[in-house]
Amino acid sequence: MDRDEAKSAHSAELRSFGRRRGRKPSPRQVHLFTELLPRLTFDLAEPAPKALESAFAPAVSNVWLEIGFGGAEHLVWQARHHPDTGLIGCEPFEDGVVKALTAIDEDALGNMRLWADDVRPLLRWLPEASISRVFMLFPDPWPKKRHHKRRLFSPELLRLLARVMKPGAELRLATDIGDYARTALMAVSQVPEFRWTAESPQDWRQRLEDWPGTRYEAKAGREGRRCYFFRFLRV
Repeated sequence: MDRDEAKSAHSAELRSFGRRRGRKPSPRQVHLFTELLPRLTFDLAEPAPKALESAFAPAVSNVWLEIGFGGAEHLVWQARHHPDTGLIGCEPFEDGVVKALTAIDEDALGNMRLWADDVRPLLRWLPEASISRVFMLFPDPWPKKRHHKRRLFSPELLRLLARVMKPGAELRLATDIGDYARTALMAVSQVPEFRWTAESPQDWRQRLEDWPGTRYEAKAGREGRRCYFFRFLRV
């Protein structure tokens, strides 16, 4: 897909997220946004690197992607525990981006890059078969029926992911909304490039040890909602 086709496709897509900003940023947060974020983001007007691992300094052995990282606790945990892996975090909500920038600045995390916008243009730009793992943890559920069309996890998104994920790569999805879980499984059934790996109920009722909890999971627990932890394989 060329640049004009990608721009046209993005303009036709429904927005999958709500507000971009919460509290008024502090002077330090403004500094992180204006000085640090530009050094960590991607210029989609430039050609994508042939080897995505080279987009990190120093270069990494593989690259993972988190779509909608919220408060960044999972993204930062993965970056700290996998220093040889590059983490790309996508989040349009500025408060979450600031949390990620703060961790990067304070801990000197050189294996993180950020995209503070809709992930779909980035997915069209990334090289084919360049991502080894993808996380979507508690995406915006858009609970009202008339808004279901705005849900990001969809056959359309899966087809974009299929292009950039390596064969054998894993897609992890967490949600605390039963209807979202059902429609997610329906979406996967429509895209033959993905296979659900579950062999028993425990495989989707419990997360793995290398899958740390988030504030959204904790909130779901307080409010009595079951969480679903899905793992899909890029075949």
